[in-house]
Amino acid sequence: MQCIANIGSKEMAEAFGHDIPKLLVSGDTMDVVKQSAALCNQLGQFLSNRETNLRYLALESMCSLANSELSHEAVKKHQEVVILSMKMEKDVSVRQQAVDLLYAMCDKSNAEDIVQEMLNYLETADYSIREEMVLKVAILAEKYATDFTWYVDVILNLIRIAGDYVSEEVWYRVIQIVINRDEVQGYAAKTVFEALQAPACHENMVKVGGYILGEFGNLIAGDSRSAPLVQFQLLHSKYHLCSPMTRALLLSTYVKFVNLFPEVKSTVQDVFMQHSNLRSADAELQQRASEYLKLSQIVSTDVLATVLEEMPAFPERESSILAVLKKKKPGRVPENEIRESKSPANLSQSPAPGTTQPPVPATAAADLLGLATPPSNNTGVLVDVLGDLYGNPVSTSPQPAASQSYNPKKFICKNNGVLFENELIQIGVKCEFRQNLGRLGLFYGNKTQFPLSTFSVVLRNPVSTSPQPAASQSYNPKKFICKNNGVLFENELIQIGVKCEFRQNLGRLGLFYGNKTQFPLSTFSVVLANPVEWLNTLNLQIKPIEPILDAGAQIQQLVNAECIEDYKDSPSLIISFIYNGVAQKITMKLPLTLNKFFEPTEMNADSFFARWKNLGATNNPQKCQKIFKAAVPMDFSAVRTKLIGFGMALMDNIDPNPENFVCAGIIHTRSQQIGCLLRLEPNKQAQMYRLTVRSSKEDVSTEICELLANQF
Repeated sequence: MQCIANIGSKEMAEAFGHDIPKLLVSGDTMDVVKQSAALCNQLGQFLSNRETNLRYLALESMCSLANSELSHEAVKKHQEVVILSMKMEKDVSVRQQAVDLLYAMCDKSNAEDIVQEMLNYLETADYSIREEMVLKVAILAEKYATDFTWYVDVILNLIRIAGDYVSEEVWYRVIQIVINRDEVQGYAAKTVFEALQAPACHENMVKVGGYILGEFGNLIAGDSRSAPLVQFQLLHSKYHLCSPMTRALLLSTYVKFVNLFPEVKSTVQDVFMQHSNLRSADAELQQRASEYLKLSQIVSTDVLATVLEEMPAFPERESSILAVLKKKKPGRVPENEIRESKSPANLSQSPAPGTTQPPVPATAAADLLGLATPPSNNTGVLVDVLGDLYGNPVSTSPQPAASQSYNPKKFICKNNGVLFENELIQIGVKCEFRQNLGRLGLFYGNKTQFPLSTFSVVLRNPVSTSPQPAASQSYNPKKFICKNNGVLFENELIQIGVKCEFRQNLGRLGLFYGNKTQFPLSTFSVVLANPVEWLNTLNLQIKPIEPILDAGAQIQQLVNAECIEDYKDSPSLIISFIYNGVAQKITMKLPLTLNKFFEPTEMNADSFFARWKNLGATNNPQKCQKIFKAAVPMDFSAVRTKLIGFGMALMDNIDPNPENFVCAGIIHTRSQQIGCLLRLEPNKQAQMYRLTVRSSKEDVSTEICELLANQF
């Protein structure tokens, strides 16, 4: 190193700049750091040399040093000089080398500065290096992003400044990252919506905007400036300026809007109708518009929500942008892979049917997001989902068989004939009626070669399994899903109240029976309906009570409950007694739904969304989602009250959209604890809710979602 100050000739300087750095980087001496600092200082001086080749070699040598941990910090001290070289050098190859050096010296401490400088230079950069600069900026923004809102801003700026050089890999990647990070989805939707308002908007921006608004436009729909109709009109104003592939993506966005925003359904259907005929010269657009039009017209809200559900998270994988850069400059890109941090592992790469899909690249390797469109003749999924709409409803009466014949409606206007027939039995009927009396003759014919044993005929539901209707009857078990005390059942004979308390997997219910009549209720008994059904899930102990309930009196009965395993619905009690010589029977559900065993759990936003993503894997389904119309006008204070009463912790300032409700809790059973997360997204304009529940057990997610969806 003593020769540094004595280098004079061009040949010695070139040898110094080209070979010494390689020796230092591969050396094992203790003073490598000091030598690297001295060498970097000398190389920095070469950057002002009049010889173009020497400046180039200096940058190349510093690039080698920057890739070594021992000399990286020393190289960073020359950041400002290198930026000047990138902007001011006359020779494009030297400017290119300066860009390579900035890429190599970038780390968490200087990433934002370097990315911003490269973005500023990109507007005036040579066309020959723009594509590579775009790739490098995208990689650095992803690799060193501490706040992914910054990453979204960088990529959208890339598209704005150099949209022609933003490859499909780049905009696919930003969509993948936004989908995998709930905390940035609202910001991404808002930012891309604002970017689309520019008079001149690049087609890649339309692609990103169409995809993100189709998935997350509901997160900004509460603002009148970005209302559903405004979003649709903004996207559709770009439609006629785009290529057929982008138009196809926008049509998929529009059908997503039908699901998210019912108020724009008629407007979207008009667009589908226009493009489902010869007005569109592209066969793919015609077919897509026709299918989406029929889908929006004939299916129910629930089926539509299933077909067009939100895209699942994508699996962790190496950045495809880095792979493209390595291919462009083999041997000159550091082998430091970029992988998504905290991404859910083992996720399915296949999107849900009907999800918005970006254009399919020419090769399978370029299909970064698993968005390849299936062949147009692959309609199996749609047919299965909509099968009940084409004359194949699932019957709850006699089970289907190959030769079954059963149509009770034909006997509305006739009295005689074959009532039911399959390969085992034929049942005929002959009827006669006179005034309020009737007589039916049923004829059972065995069509087999074997006897039909234990043959019996009984009347289905001779006594109603729910409380007997009465003029003053009051019975609504659903209202006790979100509260523990109140009148559970009441008619003109009896009033039944309840008070409940729960702790972890244990519960105690006090039932209060009040006789409202002037006569005693005799042989009063309370038993559990279908006790065998609950043996493995609930341990119920019902305390005995007196057999006579005197006139005007009230008695109390205690019920102790222990949750053994998760379960569906809730157990029922059969209350029977004799009133004035007439037997009475009431079947009543206990307020013992699964949510009663919740323990509220507080967590911060980072913990919540990390757990939320882990529970959202499509190949390990642990979530349930329902989109439904509000049964009553939306009242957010009432919604808060119900969510708190449901048993979970209602947490504020967690969701990016302040109007959304976020809850967390743990269901305690004897055998396990089941973590559960909940997200309720109201849309006031459409008077619709989207409820998503994720838990560590699929059946629990489904049950919690079903219970809560009936409350709003």
